[in-house]
Amino acid sequence: MESTKKQVSLEVLPWLVVHSDGTLGRLAGTEVCPSGLDPETGVLSKDIIIEPKTGISARIYRPDPIQPGNKLPLVLYFHGGAFLISSASFPSYHTSLNKLVAQANVIAVSVNYRLAPEHPLPTAYEDAWNALQEIQASNEPWINDYTDFNRFFLVGDSAGANISHHLAFRAKQSNHTVKIKGIGMIHPYFWGTQLIGSEANDEGRKQMVDGWWGFVCPSEKGCDDPWINPFADGSPDLEGLGCERVMVTVAEKDILRERGKMYYERLVKSKWTGEAEIMETKGKDHVFHIFEPDCDEAIEMVRRLALFINQV
Repeated sequence: MESTKKQVSLEVLPWLVVHSDGTLGRLAGTEVCPSGLDPETGVLSKDIIIEPKTGISARIYRPDPIQPGNKLPLVLYFHGGAFLISSASFPSYHTSLNKLVAQANVIAVSVNYRLAPEHPLPTAYEDAWNALQEIQASNEPWINDYTDFNRFFLVGDSAGANISHHLAFRAKQSNHTVKIKGIGMIHPYFWGTQLIGSEANDEGRKQMVDGWWGFVCPSEKGCDDPWINPFADGSPDLEGLGCERVMVTVAEKDILRERGKMYYERLVKSKWTGEAEIMETKGKDHVFHIFEPDCDEAIEMVRRLALFINQV
């Protein structure tokens, strides 16, 4: 009898597998943590629809209580997951946002952009752009009553940091009325065909990153597509980055570390007139703060990010 077992063409373990016939199996990353009051941090959250036409949703967070008349910074947050996995309601992200909101004393909107391969790029970038516009025009009371749009930040980890980079350029190029005060880029997901630094010593993970990006964005430019390589031909010059301040965080054991460091170095050497800082966490790997939220290094990184957001 002929075997009916499907052949696997791509594995992103433990998250998903793609079979040779094109069918997708999502194994993990689909878990959902309910919104509500987090007793540990005193942060309140709820789910909202940002754009009914596309179904883009978000989870919005605020400290509880908020003093009457107190206006807080607004953070538009984009989760990571290589554009393939996770969501704003994934338990690890929910925990991370609760901690950030409590530490920084902000209102945060964590966006559920649509994922590849069901929604290939540039869908995630379009969803982020629509979220930015809809949040500005929103009638959501937590935003209208408690936020200070003069202190508006984009924050994201991994793919979410990549999204924040591109969103800041688009906002400036479109003369968007919301002025982005700063970007918090946690372990940014940038890549390229030309190996730099320690990337040459990790062929296994290099092939992994190559493969994931080729699946998410099957471009003829490959890993030098401007979506993933901010220094490739066709990428906008960093002097046009539409914000006043940038904080880049990298992790010592992360194969994407060199890209984050290069981004920071090129940013400060460009004609961009803002202020930039970088933080490297020793002994840790990619987005460790999501999976180890209570470790000392995660606590320190969130503290530094909160200081960045609240810097006068």
